[in-house]
Amino acid sequence: MLLLVGSTLAWSQAGQPALVKVTEASMQRITPVTLVPGTVVSRNDARLSAEVPGRLTSVADVGTVVLAGATIAEIEDTSLRLMQAELQAEVQRAEARLRFLESEEKRFTQLAESNLAAQAQLEQTRSDRDVARGDLAIERARLAQNADQLARTKIMAPFSGVVVERLMTPGERVTEGSKVIRLVDQQNLEVIARAPLEYYPFVRTGQLLDLRAGELTTFGEVRTVVAVGDEHTHQFELRLDLEDSRFPVGQTLRVSIPTADSRKVLTVPRDALVLRPGGHSIFIVDANNQAQQIRVTVGVGHGEDIEVRGAVSPGDKVVIRGNERLQHGQAVNIMDS
Repeated sequence: MLLLVGSTLAWSQAGQPALVKVTEASMQRITPVTLVPGTVVSRNDARLSAEVPGRLTSVADVGTVVLAGATIAEIEDTSLRLMQAELQAEVQRAEARLRFLESEEKRFTQLAESNLAAQAQLEQTRSDRDVARGDLAIERARLAQNADQLARTKIMAPFSGVVVERLMTPGERVTEGSKVIRLVDQQNLEVIARAPLEYYPFVRTGQLLDLRAGELTTFGEVRTVVAVGDEHTHQFELRLDLEDSRFPVGQTLRVSIPTADSRKVLTVPRDALVLRPGGHSIFIVDANNQAQQIRVTVGVGHGEDIEVRGAVSPGDKVVIRGNERLQHGQAVNIMDS
């Protein structure tokens, strides 16, 4: 830039045409936007709780990366394992009694054909058999319930993620519902943003919106728009899917929200604008290779381009380099790209 300015000044002092770089003004379809704050969050962020009471024997360290289904905390299970052995024995006893009564039923069925006394015993045996079947079902249910409780002594990761917080440590006693550990999925991310209700008609599911955080820029796809405004802040909420893994959970972003429908406007590069005491202006190069200064009003920006309104037409050669010291009517030489 300094070399180009110096070159322009030297040419001007020598009475020679100024050396400039140009591009063409063009029509573009632009959507006016405003920036609103947003926050990167995980779609899977859980504080996992104990489901059985007991003493914690292990809790995964903060920073541990786990896969779905992995054990991240354990509760002492001694009493439950002993209960499991007892209930298994109860089931075996109930099964043995049922087998005995079923064999007795077969025997009395044969005797009852010729012995009236055996008929009464047969009915009693059938009744005892039915009770034994019920007792066996109860014991099996108790065994299954205890097995379920035993399985719940291990707190499993419901999704793949990283341990970000230990809410309790090994040795502490937990009750049912005690929060033990926080697990966050760092892969499935989204951005939550809130915008004024007047912009709601211009935000639609599936739109790609620009996201900025300092020097980092990316885009997110609008996944859902919550069509209910807050009566105090008069804002609506939108959520965007974020595929860019450069942003950590909790990162603050600026989200470009459309504020009107798109429209076709005349644009020039931002470098073409010259700000002088009289306001904004640009230089165009006419057919005689002379710089003509045009007063303009700026409008909506779009990346490196910006809308201008004034005596400018699509296809006009607009000066984008060497315009700092140009004067109206000055001769110019156009440099190659």
